[in-house]
Amino acid sequence: MLKSDSWIRKNCLKNKMISPFVEKLVAKGRISYGLSSYGYDIRVANEYKVFTDVYNCLVDPKEFNSKSFVDVKAPYCIVPARSFALSRSVEYFKIPRGVLGLCIGKSTYARCGIVVNITPLEPEWEGHLTLEISNTTPLPAKIYSDEGIAQLIFLESDDICEISYKDRKGKYQSQRGVTLPRMKKG
Repeated sequence: MLKSDSWIRKNCLKNKMISPFVEKLVAKGRISYGLSSYGYDIRVANEYKVFTDVYNCLVDPKEFNSKSFVDVKAPYCIVPARSFALSRSVEYFKIPRGVLGLCIGKSTYARCGIVVNITPLEPEWEGHLTLEISNTTPLPAKIYSDEGIAQLIFLESDDICEISYKDRKGKYQSQRGVTLPRMKKG
């Protein structure tokens, strides 16, 4: 079942599900973030890894080459045309065992051709979210740090899962900062 603002507020205050937690939607002069009716609008941090073809590297998730991007730490990031950047959420998450979080892009960016992709927040996963920010346009695009980037919705199951992300020792458990692709050994 989709969870409302009162459920999200209760779980964030009691269990620190989202930290820092903003109890209302902040929007004046900014791209909105904080608690909304049926979700939580997350912010993008000021750390980016912007992909570049300067070294003509192959993007391989099994053997990722750090020369594929340049690091940017700034109040905004310019994502090149038809390219993308990685960043992270300002917020740190601790997802309860019976809950799944899903990401939906914010309409302000979507109307500019910016697509934000985040994989599901699985039961008992915790960490900063690594955000993939794609610029689908033929023009450079500006992303504002410490402002809204995507909305999370939370679904609670009637049944608790048998094996959570934490139980299976997921490779992205407790990640901090922008986390690149990883492969489990063996």
